[in-house]
Amino acid sequence: MAKRRHRTSLRTSSQDVAVSRKAPDTAQTRSAAYRLAFADDEFMTSEDTRGIRFQLEYLKPEFRLREHGINSTVVLFGGARIPEPGKPAWAAKNETQRKNLEAASRYYEEARRFAQLASQTAASMDFKEYVVVTGGGPGVMEAGNRGAADMGAPSIGLNIVLPHEQAPNLYVTPDLSFNFHYFATRKIHFLLRAKVVAVFPGGFGTLDEFFETLTLIQTGRMDKVPVLLFGKEFWTKVINLEALAEAGTIAPNDPDLFTLVDTAEEGWDCVRKHYNLPEMGAPAWIGG
Repeated sequence: MAKRRHRTSLRTSSQDVAVSRKAPDTAQTRSAAYRLAFADDEFMTSEDTRGIRFQLEYLKPEFRLREHGINSTVVLFGGARIPEPGKPAWAAKNETQRKNLEAASRYYEEARRFAQLASQTAASMDFKEYVVVTGGGPGVMEAGNRGAADMGAPSIGLNIVLPHEQAPNLYVTPDLSFNFHYFATRKIHFLLRAKVVAVFPGGFGTLDEFFETLTLIQTGRMDKVPVLLFGKEFWTKVINLEALAEAGTIAPNDPDLFTLVDTAEEGWDCVRKHYNLPEMGAPAWIGG
């Protein structure tokens, strides 16, 4: 992160951290009590400072995105296990899962294509609007960042530390690659600037992100934006929101909060019509 210009005559905290590290080695300076509070990892990761960590996890990406002038985003949610076409399903546990995941690789291509279309619009707005953001991992997330990279566009990755997970995919713009400890602050950054939410087939995490988005829109805590479910066959098999409407547990028009689509072009056409964006002519498919 670029350092802010020093505007006062007072010493900076970073200067004092550097000085404190040069203190004489004594019993007093080795004591945890002597460490500067904000430079003390043990203190900053303690249970008592959880609220401060929430704030820091919100502020760090917020400052960085502001520095880049990013005003709005196109969010892609989807499964980490869906492979690129022609690649093996790395997370398959049996032959049935392998076949199903490899058959689902078409969604990798649609996510990549959708990100290309979004990035074409972003380019026309100096990459300040409609910037692609994903969870920064493999599968559909990689496809989204890759589609942006195909167009020479920046893209954001909001990774999170998980016990068995991965480093950020190599298509995320390095200066916009973030890492989180808390799911809650990560979700805030997914939706804070969202003008579009595209949901591809996935697992518990994808469902969680989809329902979080629906709940915020349904309750008026978030503007109504296009929420696109990619894969009509997949989603109509996995969830039946019409049944909730019939049961009366959601309003009859709540299923209208999202749109089922199958292709990137179909999805982006919904976005274009919603925001009255000009027709730009689709870019040539960049694949391989």
